[in-house]
Amino acid sequence: MDHVYKQVELTGSSKVSIQDAIETAVARSSETIREMRWFQVTETRGHIEDGKVAHWQVTVKIGFRVDH
Repeated sequence: MDHVYKQVELTGSSKVSIQDAIETAVARSSETIREMRWFQVTETRGHIEDGKVAHWQVTVKIGFRVDH
């Protein structure tokens, strides 16, 4: 059987790391999106305070299978 997929774009944030920002986005979206299959990082950026990285923001596309 062929499948149909949809994707949404989300931005996760973290004071800890890029990976934590990604995991935050995936975990939060899993609360409302079923059949998630993949993610793709499309943008990485951060906030600087006092010459140091203070916050990471990572935009991801999350793909999920559409039920029939």
